[in-house]
Amino acid sequence: MTVMQKRPWEGMQGYTEVNSAQLPMIDDETPTFMGVPLAHDQQQLKCADVAIIGAPYVAGAAGKYAGVDKTEWVLAPRRVRQQSARYPTGYLQEFDFDVLQELNVVDMGDALIPSDANENPNAENILIAQAAVELMVNKALDSGAIPVVIGQNSPCGSYAIAKPIAERSNGSVGMISTDTHWDSRPIDHLTNDKRIAGSGNWKSKTYRDHANFSVSNLVEIGERGMLEHADIVRWYRTRGAHFYPMWQIRGHLGIEGLCRELKHAYKNTEDIYVHFDMDVLGGAGPAPGDILGELAEPMGMSDYEIIRLAHEIGLRGLTGMSFICIPPGSMVIYRTIVYIITFLLAGLVISRQ
Repeated sequence: MTVMQKRPWEGMQGYTEVNSAQLPMIDDETPTFMGVPLAHDQQQLKCADVAIIGAPYVAGAAGKYAGVDKTEWVLAPRRVRQQSARYPTGYLQEFDFDVLQELNVVDMGDALIPSDANENPNAENILIAQAAVELMVNKALDSGAIPVVIGQNSPCGSYAIAKPIAERSNGSVGMISTDTHWDSRPIDHLTNDKRIAGSGNWKSKTYRDHANFSVSNLVEIGERGMLEHADIVRWYRTRGAHFYPMWQIRGHLGIEGLCRELKHAYKNTEDIYVHFDMDVLGGAGPAPGDILGELAEPMGMSDYEIIRLAHEIGLRGLTGMSFICIPPGSMVIYRTIVYIITFLLAGLVISRQ
């Protein structure tokens, strides 16, 4: 493990603590998440409660994804960790305790995703990238830790987490998913390969290939507008999925009501997979929705709503979590991911107390 001076990364030049304190580093530009220990092997993972994993993978051919340069998207795991360095401790004023003193959190670094997976994303390269993430997720689960994967695209930031959870579970698996899209097309539209759980079809592949993922234990949050074919949405709803579009959340349900509805994911399930597709923020903030390029949609979730949702999930418990579509190029969005994780941790602490 390399230990280096904290770097004055973007937006933190005035933070004396960032410039002077020592940080464990994953590489020359990437600190561990909030300065937690770096863990590469099972011994270092021993007794870990939560393991942070990076999955720097972006779908599509070289150039742009959703109208934004791929080099911006793929840096999300690094940028989130860099922005986490501005917080000298895990102390949360809101709850008057330090989550990093109450929980054993480690950072496993990034999955070894080959550059070919991003530069030449054919089916074989994508499967290699997916396997690299699965390997790290399985190591975390072997140690009894909750894997939290900071990714950008499917399958590396979704199916690669859902699959190991399903394969290990002794019962039904519930899913809590926030998204703008249902990601439930019949086949990956980039490769047309049935083996690939891509950006547009990872959820349908999850339910197709893993029978213990129960549709009746799906809590789907945030989709809106005219983006989906009726048959896709109705397929889930007629099979018992619990769907909460932003129109309903903004209307009579509210964030308090939405949190109560999380119960459906936990009913008669052994494990819970949590998936936060951050294009759910849309144009609601904290940054302009346009930084998402073609993925931006009106009537998105707010930063408070998604952070509060994560906290409520922590209170109830989870098996694993992942992020994709982290809006690129915004310091405050990267910090939002840090808040989501720390407030999730706070929920875990409170539930144990």
